[in-house]
Formats: sequence, structure tokens, C-alpha cells
Amino acid sequence: MTVHELQQEILRLKREKNICILAHAYQSQPVLEVADYNGDSYGLSVQAAKTNADGVIMCGVRFMAETCKILSPEKTVWLANPMAGCPMAEQLDLPTLQELKKQYPGYAVVAYINTTSELKTACDVCVTSSSALKICSALENDKILFIPDPNLGGYVAKQLPEKQFIFNDGRCPIHAKITPEDIDRAKDAHPGAPVLAHPECTPAVLAKADYIGSTSGILQYATDHADTQYIIATECGIGYKLRTQNPTKEFFFVEPLPVCEDMKFITLEKIAHVLETGEGEVTLEEAMRRRANAPLETDAGAGQIKRTVHMEK
Repeated sequence: MTVHELQQEILRLKREKNICILAHAYQSQPVLEVADYNGDSYGLSVQAAKTNADGVIMCGVRFMAETCKILSPEKTVWLANPMAGCPMAEQLDLPTLQELKKQYPGYAVVAYINTTSELKTACDVCVTSSSALKICSALENDKILFIPDPNLGGYVAKQLPEKQFIFNDGRCPIHAKITPEDIDRAKDAHPGAPVLAHPECTPAVLAKADYIGSTSGILQYATDHADTQYIIATECGIGYKLRTQNPTKEFFFVEPLPVCEDMKFITLEKIAHVLETGEGEVTLEEAMRRRANAPLETDAGAGQIKRTVHMEK
């Protein structure tokens, strides 16, 4: 079966079974082409909750599928490939977080959306890369334990010197591999091209960036600005949408090319398998789901605190 034929079969099956397909921006072009929605992980989960679909297939990694289930408990949720995990989300476990909370009593626990559902049960509020600054700024508490990414947390902390931040030792291995020297080489090869970087990159890389933002933020910046060439410091999957939205512009990724292998575990064949068999369903025990939902009650997309953060005594 050709790629086109497989895509057509997927489209037929999803219509027949009333299933919505979500694809993160880091997915491959063939996967993005069959998706109903694509974008950042939290935005996808919010979009899924608004649909009338009976089920949702997440073309991303496990924490994204879990977030989707947290927000849409009435829907059947599948992870297109159960092998797709997130090293950042999985490098901190609940016992370690509980020990950190004991070490830093009175700190608000702010969790990046890139965390497991289990970790979310012990957090006060969740943020995305685009909402982290707004939400941390709005918190009444001036002491923040930020998990799991110290790069994103450090980027936020630098802009909020009036607050005290504590971090754990975690990071995205894909963004962590991007070095300042990689940026310098790209700038030498493409002089004058602005550098657009994800805040999961190291501080030394971010210091060389002209714009720092989430995947959707990078897309928006490149679309809104008049420059015709851009250097991109994030996972290379975003290239498809950058070029689709901006066909007259050129985009150059740092070398070596940043590739998330877990994201690439998602293929058309895996999506078709889920549609045909129903395998790969993501389930959460209801009590855990409710606890994990509490920090997500913050409107992360708007950056507004919609509930009171109750600190542990």
C-alpha cells in the first residue's frame, strides 16, 4: 500500500468510527496530513475536549495522551504507538518529587505540562512553554519549585527576579544537545537570519536567540515577521508546518539535526493499526485522573489562574 493509499484508508476509518486524530507539530509530514488538529500538546488536548468525536488518537508521546484523557474522561483515548515516551517527563518520579516538597516546604510546585499524570497529582499548577511566565508571575507565592525542566524554569526565573526558584536536575535530551557552537555555525552559514529557539534549550543557546518561544510561538513569529530566512533551534519536525505556512521563506535547522526518536515512533502504519484493532488505549484510574486534573484547571493557554493554589502546611 502506498503512502497515499494508507492515508486514504486512515481517513476512511476515522470517519467511520468517529475518531479524531491529534498530531504534535514534531510529527512527520504524512502523519500531520491525516490529523484533524496539530500543534502543541496542551492545545491539542483542549481541542480534543471540544470535539464531538467518540475517541481520540494522540500522535505524540505518552504524557500527551494522558493529558488528553485527563481533560476528556468520557472519550476513548489511544496513543498511536505505546512505545512513544518522553525522557523529560519520565526522569522525575513521584517519590523524588515528594522528597523535594519536604526539602522545600511552602514552595508552590509548578509542573511543566511535560510530566506524567502521576506527577501532576502532587503539583499545584501546570504550565506550558508559552504560559509559564504568565502563570508563575500571577502566583501569589514568591517561592516556586519548578519541575521537571530547569532550562524552561530558568528562562522564566530570569524574568521574575522577585521570586525564588528551585529546580530539579532534568531536561529534554533533544534540546540539551543543541550547543552555542551549533548556533554560531548556523549564523555563519546564514548571516542575518534570526534565530528562533525553544525555551527547553540551554541558557547559553537562548542567549544567542532572537526569539524564544513554544513550537506554536515559533510558527507564529516566522509567519508574522518579514524576514525571509530563519534559523530554527528545536525539533526538526516543525519544519513541515513552517514551510507550509510560509512557502516563500527558508528555514534552516541547527546541525546535527535535532530529532526526537520517540516522536518518530508514530507512523501511518501505527495509526492504522489502532483504528483497525483498538489497541493502545490509555486509561487512568478515576481518582488519579481527578487529582491530576486539579493543576490543569489553570487556563494554561491564557495564562490565567482560575483557582486558588492551596499550599501544603
